[in-house]
Amino acid sequence: MLRNDRLGALLLGVFIFLGLSSLGYLLGTSAIRVKQYERSVTVKGLSEREYPADVVIWPIQFTAAGNDLQALYAVTEDNTARVRTFLVEHGVAEGEITASAPAVTDKSAQQYGNNARPEFRYTAQQTVTVYSENIDAVRSIMGALSELGKQGIAFTGGDYQSQTDYLFTRLNAVKPEMIEEATDNARQVAQKFAADSHSTLGKIKSASQGQFSIEPRDKNNPHIKKVRVVSTVEYYLSD
Repeated sequence: MLRNDRLGALLLGVFIFLGLSSLGYLLGTSAIRVKQYERSVTVKGLSEREYPADVVIWPIQFTAAGNDLQALYAVTEDNTARVRTFLVEHGVAEGEITASAPAVTDKSAQQYGNNARPEFRYTAQQTVTVYSENIDAVRSIMGALSELGKQGIAFTGGDYQSQTDYLFTRLNAVKPEMIEEATDNARQVAQKFAADSHSTLGKIKSASQGQFSIEPRDKNNPHIKKVRVVSTVEYYLSD
């Protein structure tokens, strides 16, 4: 009886050992498969296109000076009306033109010590802004504005506030195609990597879309915009 019990215990131990060994083998094989399946490659895909701007913001600044404040305001209003008329006659719609209140400076209030008295006590700066989608027409008018300068309107420029701004507002319309193009480019790079490494390209593990950037194509053509996006995609690899 005792001998049978020992034999039973021995058999039970053998079965437990075999079971644990099989379980360890299965777990080890599964871990290897998981590790192989988690091999991946991360690539970037670029989409870059050029589009014409669709909105122009053109601030037109001019100044006037004098010693009679009331007369200075009258000159400024007259010049504003002349600029507005000029723009309309050259194809700019009335609704695309706005004029700010003139900024008047009293130079006598800025004199300190024995500084010489300025020739004109008051100066006024006025800004007429064109906001238009008719970019070609507006650009053609820019070169003709000198006609008013010859008539006595003193235009200013060169500072940040007087710079013309061109906008591209159709980004949402071009986003899907550009994202698709960037993703396709990323896949081509990944396929080349897989072929070079004697691997097979699998499904996408993760993907992220970079920020879209919109910049002038170059400093001489700010009305032509370069739109750019980079997508980052991680693919699974297998042997």
